Amino acid sequence: MSDVAPRPPMLSVREALDFMLAAPRVPLATETVPTLAANGRVLAEAQASTIDVPSADNTQMDGYAVRADDCASGSATLRVAQRIPAGHVGQFLAPGTAARIFTGALIPEGADAVVMQEQCEASTAGLVTVRHTPKAGEWIRRAGEDITAGGVILGAGTRLRSQELGLAASVGLASLPVLRKLRVAVFFTGDELIMPGEAPGGQLPAGAIYNSNRFLLRALLENLGCELTDFGIVPDTLEATRATLRDAARANDLIITSGGVSVGEEDHIKPAVEAEGRLNMWQIAVKPGKPLAFGEVRRDGGAAYFLGLPGNPVSSFITFLLFVRPFILHQQGVAGPFDPRTFAMRADFNWPKADRRNEFLRVRTNAQGGLDLFPNQGSGVLTSTVWGDGLIDNPPGQTIAAGDMVRFIPFSELLH
Repeated sequence: MSDVAPRPPMLSVREALDFMLAAPRVPLATETVPTLAANGRVLAEAQASTIDVPSADNTQMDGYAVRADDCASGSATLRVAQRIPAGHVGQFLAPGTAARIFTGALIPEGADAVVMQEQCEASTAGLVTVRHTPKAGEWIRRAGEDITAGGVILGAGTRLRSQELGLAASVGLASLPVLRKLRVAVFFTGDELIMPGEAPGGQLPAGAIYNSNRFLLRALLENLGCELTDFGIVPDTLEATRATLRDAARANDLIITSGGVSVGEEDHIKPAVEAEGRLNMWQIAVKPGKPLAFGEVRRDGGAAYFLGLPGNPVSSFITFLLFVRPFILHQQGVAGPFDPRTFAMRADFNWPKADRRNEFLRVRTNAQGGLDLFPNQGSGVLTSTVWGDGLIDNPPGQTIAAGDMVRFIPFSELLH
């Protein structure tokens, strides 16, 4: 009988993600920033409007403000008594008259409809013939129809995009309270790694590879609005790995590494984290990307979270999208849920060999409304992530035949 304890079963994608999202949030202080500088930040407190939007009744288009009763005939000729550009206040509209009015201008007292200019014929004598029978309220935006004073327009935990910033500005919010940025440290292990531009004469030495993951992960973290510290390439030794973990933990909330999380003799991440902290989770039933590690690295007064990603670039990319992105959003204080939307789409290919793990296949939509498969699904084939526009979430043990409906996740759901 063997004395070696059996390895625990791998966690499913759902189990692993739920475990990570159950981790306590890092306490993030609140700071106030100009609304113009708040893009990508996370709102710390709900925001309410102090005004109605629109603030008063105004016209939706260029035309003529009229009294609807004056135009009941469908061909009424009225005297143009005034001209009201946007930003100006008109006078009382007397019966039998019209006001030339421009988009956004306030509706003058006495008017109850706007007729678009295409339905009117103006004369040089200061008259206009309205060839339309307007209804009261036609083409008028009512005060407060979009936002009412006192109403909450943005909730705490909102990740601020262009839309939210425009909305905040529309009610006069010049600054916003946001949570401080999550501090994330990254480093990369592997003596085979070199940076672009470092190869002598532009020729890679034998056994060397360019560190594409450094560019990939930095860009993903920058897109999420993290405050980034890059420790670069770390030598493939246990001592160097432990020292870098200690340095990274001092001033950061999260440490992310790439490579060295498997069980080979030169894979030092796992023992280094166990020596400097603890691993709470390791190995997920996902393909590509099984050797994903999640834990903590000790520091004075607490710990920094740790996430170790595989070294193969596609594995690193997909595990970031599936696990790291929602974990970071959770830690940033973003209000969930974090699951991407999926869409049922037709597979226009065959995938006859099922895997025991949850597979994520790189695919691209085609002109026929189906999905094409990138021919090489290897974990080192980074071209598949550029060629494709999303992933198929293929359950464990599942084959795919052309014509089957599958779960498609567009990259647009995972890269924001």
